[in-house]
Amino acid sequence: MKVVILAGGFGTRISEESYNKPKPMVEIGGMPILWHIMKHYFHYGYNEFIICAGYKQHVIKEYFADYFLHTSDITFDFSEGNKMTVHHRNAEPWKVTVVDTGLNTMTGGRVKRIKPYVGDEPFFLTYGDGVSNVDLHAELAFHNSHKKLVTISAYNAGQRFGVLDIASNGSIKEFREKTKGDGNMINIGFMICEPDFIDYIDGDDTVLEKYPLEHAAGEGELMAYRHTGFWQCMDTIREKENLEKLWASGNAPWKVWND
Repeated sequence: MKVVILAGGFGTRISEESYNKPKPMVEIGGMPILWHIMKHYFHYGYNEFIICAGYKQHVIKEYFADYFLHTSDITFDFSEGNKMTVHHRNAEPWKVTVVDTGLNTMTGGRVKRIKPYVGDEPFFLTYGDGVSNVDLHAELAFHNSHKKLVTISAYNAGQRFGVLDIASNGSIKEFREKTKGDGNMINIGFMICEPDFIDYIDGDDTVLEKYPLEHAAGEGELMAYRHTGFWQCMDTIREKENLEKLWASGNAPWKVWND
């Protein structure tokens, strides 16, 4: 299965870091948060990624263009005609497609634009600014068991995000924006989508979290995988600093992979 990552937004709430780079390229422990997300998926055996880029998309392309050099030990010998020797190849065996999905395209529109790259197969879909230790194998098993169009990871958190009304069997009866009286179950991404879900998206102006997911919920095609472990987005400098502290402690909860 391919992994689609939304990485095209402006990151205005963390503008101190995203002024010169896309928010998914803001570093935690010296590596972009995008890398952390990809390592999570790779741990579960998924190594084909489609990055939905937009704002400063060239930064993402240049990062992966040089990734092999950045993660290997290299000798540059200028005495013998600019000879380069690679001593240790440390790059992961990833296939990464970076797609310029437009500067002002909404989240749904970005997914619509990468339809040719995912083809007619189910795919993972997540945001490029949040880390978690979601058990992807367990979520996929849940998704395959209910045979609906979309599974999203549901999590108990604060009140800044879209709220889910979840039935006992995991079916999402309603997907809506938060109100003062809402509970705490929210959509944290780490979604699994059937290819037909893309047909719910009209075009560039479609917000994924509005009509597509709301409509899927209304038709009984949206299911929730309840995640009770760790999740944290990186919307603000304070959240970035907290993630940095967790990484520096050597016990980052989202680091499910081995070095």
